[in-house]
Amino acid sequence: MSKPSALRAPPTNQLLAALPKNEYRRLAPSLKLVPLVFGEVIYEPGDLIRRVFFPTSGIISLLANVDEGGTLEVGIVGREGLVGMPVFMGVKTSPNHAVVQGAGSAWTLTAAALRTSTSDGQLLPRLLQRYSYSLWSQLSQSAVCNQNHSIDARLARWLLMTRDRMGSDEFQLTQEFLSNMLGVRREAVNKAAGDLQRQNVIRYSRGTLTILKPAALTAIACKCYRTIKREYDSLLAK
Repeated sequence: MSKPSALRAPPTNQLLAALPKNEYRRLAPSLKLVPLVFGEVIYEPGDLIRRVFFPTSGIISLLANVDEGGTLEVGIVGREGLVGMPVFMGVKTSPNHAVVQGAGSAWTLTAAALRTSTSDGQLLPRLLQRYSYSLWSQLSQSAVCNQNHSIDARLARWLLMTRDRMGSDEFQLTQEFLSNMLGVRREAVNKAAGDLQRQNVIRYSRGTLTILKPAALTAIACKCYRTIKREYDSLLAK
């Protein structure tokens, strides 16, 4: 963990940025800026949630256990959201793995401070109510997608969702990590990614993936991507 950092500039986490100045100033002394290191485990299932995370850059994946010790990604949280939502719901432990998928940084807040900040009737609890609905929509749509759509379409959806939350066309990625995210064998991921490279839609080299043609990738993605994006766009518009 890094040392506390004073908030001297507007935060880039969109939930924090949406707060009125007076509410943000009350919250600011309790926030600490920490790095998000690629592959870092934030929570394991059953862990007591001591701190919540408001990413300012990077991505944190929410993973569920599957058979034979594997995991499957059920949600992605970036600068639009919060990791540690069970605390807001009155639950003290994590139901999922939370793992840093894209390096970056986050403002952290103790679970106790979040509970205090969301019990005074200000804007933050209302923002988190809206965000919790959007996150629930993402989790449920991802479950449908994982069950019914092709690996190519799921890969395209996942890459686009990561791009939206990273705010970049380029990010660090390993094929092994991606196979865990999609819950499929590495060979299947290699084939799907190879198809996209041959179409010059993406480029993958030395652990770095670059999206070359976002529009073409959107055409390949299943409708789940547009459904999830519409929910988040609606949240931000409100």
